[in-house]
Amino acid sequence: MGTQRRSYEQDHRPKCLVVVDDSAEGDRAVYYASRWAMRAGGGVVMLRVIDTEDRNQQWLGVADIMRQEAEEAANAALDRAAGRANGIAAITPERVIREGDPGVQILDVIAGDADIAMLVLAASEGAEGPGPLITMLAKTAGAFPIPIVLVPGNLADADIDALS
Repeated sequence: MGTQRRSYEQDHRPKCLVVVDDSAEGDRAVYYASRWAMRAGGGVVMLRVIDTEDRNQQWLGVADIMRQEAEEAANAALDRAAGRANGIAAITPERVIREGDPGVQILDVIAGDADIAMLVLAASEGAEGPGPLITMLAKTAGAFPIPIVLVPGNLADADIDALS
Protein backbone atom coordinates (compact mmCIF):
# COMPACT_ATOMS: atom_id res chain seq x y z
CA MET A 1 0.00 0.00 0.00
CA GLY A 2 2.86 2.43 0.68
CA THR A 3 3.51 5.14 3.20
CA GLN A 4 0.46 6.61 4.93
CA ARG A 5 0.16 10.27 3.99
CA ARG A 6 0.50 12.66 6.94
CA SER A 7 0.18 15.95 5.05
CA TYR A 8 -2.65 17.39 7.13
CA GLU A 9 -1.73 16.08 10.56
CA GLN A 10 -0.50 18.36 13.33
CA ASP A 11 3.11 19.51 12.81
CA HIS A 12 2.93 18.54 9.13
CA ARG A 13 2.06 20.51 6.02
CA PRO A 14 1.01 19.33 2.58
CA LYS A 15 3.54 19.41 -0.21
CA CYS A 16 3.26 18.87 -3.91
CA LEU A 17 5.95 17.16 -5.93
CA VAL A 18 6.90 18.72 -9.27
CA VAL A 19 9.20 17.06 -11.78
CA VAL A 20 11.49 19.69 -13.28
CA ASP A 21 12.46 18.87 -16.84
CA ASP A 22 13.42 20.82 -19.93
CA SER A 23 10.03 20.63 -21.62
CA ALA A 24 8.33 23.79 -22.84
CA GLU A 25 5.28 23.07 -20.70
CA GLY A 26 7.26 22.29 -17.54
CA ASP A 27 6.90 25.89 -16.35
CA ARG A 28 3.13 25.39 -16.21
CA ALA A 29 3.57 22.69 -13.53
CA VAL A 30 5.97 24.89 -11.54
CA TYR A 31 3.54 27.80 -11.80
CA TYR A 32 0.52 25.73 -10.69
CA ALA A 33 2.42 24.10 -7.81
CA SER A 34 3.72 27.45 -6.59
CA ARG A 35 0.27 29.03 -6.67
CA TRP A 36 -1.24 26.00 -4.92
CA ALA A 37 1.44 26.11 -2.20
CA MET A 38 0.81 29.81 -1.62
CA ARG A 39 -2.97 29.33 -1.33
CA ALA A 40 -2.84 26.10 0.70
CA GLY A 41 0.02 27.13 2.96
CA GLY A 42 1.89 24.14 1.65
CA GLY A 43 5.28 23.39 0.24
CA VAL A 44 6.80 22.36 -3.06
CA VAL A 45 9.33 19.60 -3.64
CA MET A 46 11.10 19.93 -7.00
CA LEU A 47 12.58 16.76 -8.44
CA ARG A 48 15.06 16.55 -11.30
CA VAL A 49 15.83 13.04 -12.53
CA ILE A 50 19.14 12.46 -14.30
CA ASP A 51 18.92 9.86 -17.04
CA THR A 52 21.66 7.29 -16.62
CA GLU A 53 21.05 5.32 -19.82
CA ASP A 54 23.97 4.85 -22.20
CA ARG A 55 26.48 5.15 -19.38
CA ASN A 56 27.26 1.43 -19.12
CA GLN A 57 29.07 1.50 -22.44
CA GLN A 58 31.22 4.49 -21.52
CA TRP A 59 34.70 4.41 -20.08
CA LEU A 60 34.78 5.20 -16.39
CA GLY A 61 36.37 8.65 -16.80
CA VAL A 62 33.87 9.65 -19.48
CA ALA A 63 30.96 8.42 -17.35
CA ASP A 64 32.21 10.50 -14.40
CA ILE A 65 32.41 13.62 -16.58
CA MET A 66 28.92 12.93 -17.98
CA ARG A 67 27.53 12.52 -14.44
CA GLN A 68 29.15 15.78 -13.29
CA GLU A 69 27.77 17.65 -16.32
CA ALA A 70 24.31 16.14 -15.73
CA GLU A 71 24.40 17.20 -12.06
CA GLU A 72 25.44 20.74 -13.03
CA ALA A 73 22.60 20.90 -15.57
CA ALA A 74 20.16 19.52 -12.96
CA ASN A 75 21.21 22.14 -10.41
CA ALA A 76 20.88 24.91 -13.02
CA ALA A 77 17.37 23.72 -13.94
CA LEU A 78 16.38 23.55 -10.26
CA ASP A 79 17.85 27.04 -9.70
CA ARG A 80 15.66 28.40 -12.50
CA ALA A 81 12.54 26.59 -11.28
CA ALA A 82 13.12 27.59 -7.65
CA GLY A 83 13.63 31.21 -8.71
CA ARG A 84 10.39 31.04 -10.64
CA ALA A 85 8.53 29.60 -7.62
CA ASN A 86 9.96 32.29 -5.38
CA GLY A 87 8.88 34.99 -7.84
CA ILE A 88 5.37 33.57 -8.13
CA ALA A 89 4.63 32.79 -4.51
CA ALA A 90 7.61 33.88 -2.36
CA ILE A 91 8.36 30.26 -1.48
CA THR A 92 11.62 28.34 -1.35
CA PRO A 93 11.03 24.82 -2.65
CA GLU A 94 12.86 21.73 -1.50
CA ARG A 95 15.20 20.38 -4.19
CA VAL A 96 15.89 16.73 -4.97
CA ILE A 97 18.18 15.28 -7.65
CA ARG A 98 17.94 11.57 -8.41
CA GLU A 99 19.47 9.28 -11.01
CA GLY A 100 17.72 6.49 -12.86
CA ASP A 101 14.28 5.66 -14.13
CA PRO A 102 11.95 8.65 -13.62
CA GLY A 103 8.94 6.55 -12.61
CA VAL A 104 10.92 4.65 -9.99
CA GLN A 105 12.51 7.83 -8.65
CA ILE A 106 9.17 9.64 -8.39
CA LEU A 107 7.69 6.78 -6.38
CA ASP A 108 10.78 6.63 -4.17
CA VAL A 109 10.61 10.36 -3.37
CA ILE A 110 6.89 10.04 -2.55
CA ALA A 111 7.55 7.01 -0.32
CA GLY A 112 10.27 8.92 1.53
CA ASP A 113 8.17 11.99 2.37
CA ALA A 114 4.77 11.36 3.98
CA ASP A 115 3.85 15.04 3.53
CA ILE A 116 3.74 14.86 -0.27
CA ALA A 117 0.02 15.03 -1.08
CA MET A 118 0.06 15.30 -4.88
CA LEU A 119 2.20 15.07 -7.98
CA VAL A 120 1.92 18.00 -10.41
CA LEU A 121 2.85 17.47 -14.06
CA ALA A 122 2.26 19.55 -17.17
CA ALA A 123 0.87 17.96 -20.31
CA SER A 124 2.24 18.92 -23.70
CA GLU A 125 -0.29 20.42 -26.08
CA GLY A 126 1.58 19.09 -29.13
CA ALA A 127 0.43 16.41 -31.53
CA GLU A 128 3.13 14.03 -30.23
CA GLY A 129 1.09 13.38 -27.08
CA PRO A 130 1.10 14.58 -23.47
CA GLY A 131 4.78 13.71 -22.90
CA PRO A 132 6.71 10.55 -22.08
CA LEU A 133 6.42 10.86 -18.30
CA ILE A 134 2.63 11.29 -18.38
CA THR A 135 2.29 8.45 -20.88
CA MET A 136 4.33 6.20 -18.59
CA LEU A 137 2.49 7.22 -15.41
CA ALA A 138 -0.92 6.84 -17.06
CA LYS A 139 -0.32 3.08 -17.17
CA THR A 140 0.03 2.95 -13.37
CA ALA A 141 -2.21 5.89 -12.36
CA GLY A 142 -4.88 3.58 -10.93
CA ALA A 143 -2.40 2.21 -8.40
CA PHE A 144 -0.50 5.46 -7.77
CA PRO A 145 -0.12 6.38 -4.06
CA ILE A 146 -1.23 10.03 -4.40
CA PRO A 147 -3.38 12.14 -6.76
CA ILE A 148 -1.75 13.28 -9.99
CA VAL A 149 -2.60 16.79 -11.19
CA LEU A 150 -2.11 17.32 -14.94
CA VAL A 151 -1.81 20.96 -15.92
CA PRO A 152 -2.57 21.58 -19.62
CA GLY A 153 0.48 23.11 -21.27
CA ASN A 154 -1.62 25.74 -23.07
CA LEU A 155 -2.90 27.48 -19.90
CA ALA A 156 -1.70 31.04 -19.39
CA ASP A 157 -0.69 32.41 -15.98
CA ALA A 158 -4.09 34.09 -15.60
CA ASP A 159 -5.85 30.79 -16.34
CA ILE A 160 -3.80 28.99 -13.69
CA ASP A 161 -4.36 31.84 -11.23
CA ALA A 162 -8.10 31.29 -11.59
CA LEU A 163 -7.68 27.56 -10.92
CA SER A 164 -5.22 27.60 -8.05
